[in-house]
Amino acid sequence: MGFRVKFVVSLVAFVAAGCGLALDVQSALQVTQVSSGWFDAGFDNLGRNKLVPTVSFRLENMTQSEVSYLQLLGKFRRQNEEEEWGNAFIRVVGTEGLEAGQVTDTMRLESERGYTGEQSRAEMLSHGDFVDVTIELFVKHRAEQWTYLDSVNVERRLLTQ
Repeated sequence: MGFRVKFVVSLVAFVAAGCGLALDVQSALQVTQVSSGWFDAGFDNLGRNKLVPTVSFRLENMTQSEVSYLQLLGKFRRQNEEEEWGNAFIRVVGTEGLEAGQVTDTMRLESERGYTGEQSRAEMLSHGDFVDVTIELFVKHRAEQWTYLDSVNVERRLLTQ
């Protein structure tokens, strides 16, 4: 091999080692210990009860190696509607990484949008105009594109914490 070829091969190997290979999010990460409901967010500025959709979960590293630099985006949508109804963003892990087979601490995502009403919170959940919400979870590994991971239907139950 000539010097140029060796240099290019070495450079490619160095870059690949430093950046890591693309992560197949669907097989690498699993959403576990899911809990969802409608969080009692207190009162809005008009004194009405406010409930916001909330999802808590953990991510498990299903690979045989450490995974680092993960971000997570949750997009809330009312069922049968295309428009996004809120979102939440969190950094999952940075340089510290998530070891093979390990699980993250519990993460919690809640929408900034929700339902308000003068009736009791329990009555709000059973109101005829209440529309259920789903959260779609997207993961970004390093500088890769956002990739769909999973979705969770928010349970119609009241959360106080």
